[in-house]
Amino acid sequence: MRFVVTPPATVSVPVVGTEDRFPVHRIYCVGRNYEDHAKEMGFTGREPPFFFLKPADAIVAVEAGSTGVMPYPSLTRNLHHEIELVVAIGTGGKNILAADAHKHIFGYAVGLDMTRRDLQGEMKKQGRPWCIGKGFDHSAPIGPITPAAQAGDVANAEIHVQVNGQDRQHSNVSKLIWNIGETIEHLSAAWELQPGDLIYTGTPEGVAAVLQGDTLTGGVAGLEPLNLKIT
Repeated sequence: MRFVVTPPATVSVPVVGTEDRFPVHRIYCVGRNYEDHAKEMGFTGREPPFFFLKPADAIVAVEAGSTGVMPYPSLTRNLHHEIELVVAIGTGGKNILAADAHKHIFGYAVGLDMTRRDLQGEMKKQGRPWCIGKGFDHSAPIGPITPAAQAGDVANAEIHVQVNGQDRQHSNVSKLIWNIGETIEHLSAAWELQPGDLIYTGTPEGVAAVLQGDTLTGGVAGLEPLNLKIT
């Protein structure tokens, strides 16, 4: 077989404690999945979960102990951080029950759903898709993946991000409106999940803008932290 252009390299994320890599298939993101974040965005209540996608090559994979680099994106003057627990799918499936979801999880990581908030807001006002606000280049930084057996109690882990050493977001994964199992159940009813899928599970309150030169440090208790510099 000959390709008419060079096929892109496989996007991958490091796995904690090994030289192995996790190949990325798709990136699913859950919208407004913490109540206080929903409120700060002008919504309330336990609405049905909804999802959006980012391209796999939006990943900025950061090695353990390193600081990743994200160039400040074009077209925006309001780039926001959204710290998230990321679930890495190891076994695919469709119509997965929440009670069985753990059987499909390879591991967990700390991620940032970076958002061009001004562009997202403008698209919302016009009733248009807001991919330009979410699915741009370098919009999905992620730290190393910790295998599930080594990750501890992620369902009750503290989650936080600091910008230049100052607290911005601080919450607990237990405050997810739709927990990990429920999210996988809903998601797998709409798409057949595949090995290599990543699920960004939602962000707590406290989202705010970052500027060129800022350094972000994100964490979920029990997982490798994520360090990122905006250039």
